[in-house]
Amino acid sequence: MLKFVFWLLAGVNLLVLAIGQGYLGSFRTETREPARLNNQLQANKLTLLTQEQATAPAADEAATPAAAVPAAPPSYACTEVGNFLLADGRRFEAQVAALELGDRQSRRNLAGQDISSYMVYIPPQGSKEGADRKAGELKQLGVTNYFIMNESSPLRWGISLGVFKSETSAQSQLASLNKQGVHSARVAPRYSASKQMAYQFRDLDAATRARLEKIKTQFPEQELRSCK
Repeated sequence: MLKFVFWLLAGVNLLVLAIGQGYLGSFRTETREPARLNNQLQANKLTLLTQEQATAPAADEAATPAAAVPAAPPSYACTEVGNFLLADGRRFEAQVAALELGDRQSRRNLAGQDISSYMVYIPPQGSKEGADRKAGELKQLGVTNYFIMNESSPLRWGISLGVFKSETSAQSQLASLNKQGVHSARVAPRYSASKQMAYQFRDLDAATRARLEKIKTQFPEQELRSCK
């Protein structure tokens, strides 16, 4: 029995010695693995990277530009051309018919005004009494051709000193009155109602818009603008 215990202890000691000398390998976890690194092919060429270098994009990826997104062709939501009198409007309609815009084209009427004549006048005096006093002053200056305006208008209780077809004639009358001592008279245009038209065109591409602009050049007095 003693011999068995002796040889058992001797065997255990030999096993511990073999483990300690590394003859049976290591049972500890080797985090640095020196033996493994020594067995790597060309281990001297390995380079340790920092965290920033490891997460940075590759050089060829960084140098590759993002794919360019093609720009959308320009579009014009609503274009208006005007203001036409009836005759010019009909000619313009005939020209733009070639664009074949269908329901993308429309016409609207405008409340236009044309100058029909020019009036020489003294501004409103505020009341009938004031107009009468001003009329008395005109008589003293030798002016007898006048008319007190008493209708419902912005010039009510003003004094008309003549109506003329042209501005030149009106200015000549004003100069003559100034020589007589009348210095409060003015010249103003008189308007008459006229019917005008404007044309609107929606969702035009660049090519169609260019064709419309070319047609508009035949009507230089008209304006091309965005719809309001």
